[in-house]
Amino acid sequence: MSGEKKIRITQIRSTIERPERQKRTIEALGLGRIRKSVVKTDTPQIRGMIAKVQHLVRVEEA
Repeated sequence: MSGEKKIRITQIRSTIERPERQKRTIEALGLGRIRKSVVKTDTPQIRGMIAKVQHLVRVEEA
């Protein structure tokens, strides 16, 4: 478990006037405010969610 790769996801843009699907994806990632960050395990599911909102978030290794 300690060997799992972690990534930090930071919201950098607002979800105002974005499609509802993108708003729900941001919420599912645990974000919702600009400059809020969360640390998640790097899995294909998380990477897929990031790909759908890549224009709203910044991703870096944690």
